[in-house]
Amino acid sequence: MTSPGTRADTEAEDLDVEEALALVKENPGPAHRGPAHPGRGGHGTPAPHHPADSHHGATPWPEARATAERAARAAARAARRTPVAVPLDAALGLTLAAPLAALTDLPSFDTSAMDGWALAGPGPWEVRDEGVLAGHAEPAPLTDGEAVRIATGARIPADTTAVLRTEHGRTDERGRLHPTREVGHGQDIRPRGQECRSGDQLLPVGTLATPAVLGLAAAAGYDTLTAVPRPRVDVLVLGDELLTEGLPHDGLIRDALGPMLPPWLRALGAEVRAVRRIGDDAKALHRAVTASDADLIVTTGGTAAGPVDHVHPTLRRIGAELLVDGVEVRPGHPMLLARLKGDQHLVGLPGNPLAAVSGLLTLAEPLLRTLAARPAPEPYTLPLRDAVHGHPYDTRLVPVVLRDEGAVPLHYNGPAMLRGVAAADALAVVPPGGARSGQEAELLDLPWAAGGIGVCFT
Repeated sequence: MTSPGTRADTEAEDLDVEEALALVKENPGPAHRGPAHPGRGGHGTPAPHHPADSHHGATPWPEARATAERAARAAARAARRTPVAVPLDAALGLTLAAPLAALTDLPSFDTSAMDGWALAGPGPWEVRDEGVLAGHAEPAPLTDGEAVRIATGARIPADTTAVLRTEHGRTDERGRLHPTREVGHGQDIRPRGQECRSGDQLLPVGTLATPAVLGLAAAAGYDTLTAVPRPRVDVLVLGDELLTEGLPHDGLIRDALGPMLPPWLRALGAEVRAVRRIGDDAKALHRAVTASDADLIVTTGGTAAGPVDHVHPTLRRIGAELLVDGVEVRPGHPMLLARLKGDQHLVGLPGNPLAAVSGLLTLAEPLLRTLAARPAPEPYTLPLRDAVHGHPYDTRLVPVVLRDEGAVPLHYNGPAMLRGVAAADALAVVPPGGARSGQEAELLDLPWAAGGIGVCFT
């Protein structure tokens, strides 16, 4: 539900996914920007828990994230998912489940590093009529005093002693080539195996497949990568009042979460298999949940205790185990995490849009990241330019933009609003009681602002 106010707030060395997860845990990814601030909720010391305001057993925000991560590790053990061979053009954002070892020398033959002439012996040189181009057959050997025009990347003729760059040579009236500066032996030749030899390990298990990794894999002879499979996600958008097109009218509103969640989930490493819109219908929700074989089901709305909030009754009916039932965070308090089976979970997001974003980053992100064996980003902090009001006992997640002066809190940060987060670079983690101007706050990067692999939404 998205309406404001309608809901409460190589193969022998392949590893299995569980082993890949363990290696990623032992070798976390690089920091995004800097060290975490001690005592900040999330990755430092947990924020204090206040039982007097526990909201019917709500989980503290740092503990909720840790619970989602543990649940994913248990699911990976239960599922024993097998790594998959993925074509390079579909592997962006996946985690390597086998080391990337070179299948060839790089380069695989001596090549020219520049456009110019391949030379043999001291000059001046007689220049052959035909040049040497990249991708052509091996050229004839050179003899002393001979040169041949050569293109960057072309195979070096046998007995070549150096390459003379185009801008460093001139020809006389008899067509002989003269250097305009000293020529060193082996100059501008890339020797075979300069970057690696066949069998060298280029990248370890747990490496994230970035565009550069895909390029390296192709250069090293790979057509596919052995990777941890993407977690499969089904999205169930709940609510009678949602429109999929046109302007709001007659008490109906546009569904904001249906268009937003699938690309965001893909940016978190998931394979979104289905997006289904279901009215406020308990039987339809039960059928959809029990029919799904996804690793994760994400629901929107219906997580509170109103007359059409059917998520909790459905979970009780199927005997699900509630791991998180409410989180001490604003917005997004009525989010939940349930184990449906040993290897299947459900994240229930609140219906208000920014509250749903909070639930996505609190519960779905650590769960999906762990299932995908992605390294956890190192937490970092920046000073807040302006003071931020806090909740007496709960963590607040506040959209911010990052500027030279630090993190600038944005307006329009109510649970039903997306205007702030649409302009944001990150969410600031504001501890209970609020934060003063200049105080360091932990930041959660948004996928499109992190500068990492998350910028891929396809």
